[in-house]
Amino acid sequence: MTDSWARARQILAAAGLAPDALTHLTPLTGGTYNTVEELRLTGGGRYVLKVAPAAEGLRHERRLLVNEAEFAAGAARAGVPAPRVLVPGDRLLMTALPGTPWDDDTLTDAERRLLRVELGRLVARLHQVTGPGFGYPSGALGPLAPDWRTAFTTMLDAVLADARDHRPWLPRPVDAIAATLAAGYDALDAVTVPRLVHFDLWPGNILVDRSTGTPRVGGLVDGERMFWGDPLADFVSLALLGDLRGDDAFLAGYREAGGRAAFDAPERLRLALYRGYLYLIMLTEVVPRRADAAHLDWVRRAVAPHLVAALDEIDALSPVS
Repeated sequence: MTDSWARARQILAAAGLAPDALTHLTPLTGGTYNTVEELRLTGGGRYVLKVAPAAEGLRHERRLLVNEAEFAAGAARAGVPAPRVLVPGDRLLMTALPGTPWDDDTLTDAERRLLRVELGRLVARLHQVTGPGFGYPSGALGPLAPDWRTAFTTMLDAVLADARDHRPWLPRPVDAIAATLAAGYDALDAVTVPRLVHFDLWPGNILVDRSTGTPRVGGLVDGERMFWGDPLADFVSLALLGDLRGDDAFLAGYREAGGRAAFDAPERLRLALYRGYLYLIMLTEVVPRRADAAHLDWVRRAVAPHLVAALDEIDALSPVS
């Protein structure tokens, strides 16, 4: 019996499940931070165990699994398929969901359009869930803030501090990046209601279920990056390294279910800030995660130009003082 099996049985017991019923333990790949394992029990039960790493990553990554539990609770309130938490904490046990990660290569154009419409509806429902304040529920960067500007500038300050500490390769000096981001901060004041933001809805975290024949969204997973804030921020990962404005199917479903997205100049400025935040994280995290040469090359070629584009858009859209 390995340490992983002993740990899994201990967590199953804490959930009131029979630890001796564990028959399969499979590490799941695709995540980049926590250890994730699928647990299968006799009788067909399937669960997912997430274990926080011992080593610290970036500042906002402390106690990430608190965010995961908060996302699961919010998704349940919205009626959006997501894992149900059985045991919270740094060893988080959740129910498993049907389906496999979204893969465009396995879908016809018609299937993809239907799924994007469905996804838009689900995300709009998530965005109707409101929280008690702005920021990360984990408390990694302090308590929830009373306004979005305070919360988001704290989030940006944290990753800028990480960049200064870890000294990753960046396409512009950290201080220049910080100054450009700050020029757009006034736009954040338009956000007055803290709404549930997943912030990591790339295809790997969207499950597609084919069990009934017609592909459906089986669930939204890996909610550990969630925060209470501006729902527009979800549009960054939903079109990672792209532009959601061209996703007519998603936007049709999103608006049909009550989501609002005008993409006027103030919204585009906020989106540029959120793109800057995510792409700065992606360029900085490679140092504490000890990324290999291939990944370092990829972030330079694929991510850095999008950070530069976001900064240029902030420059173009920010009011001239």
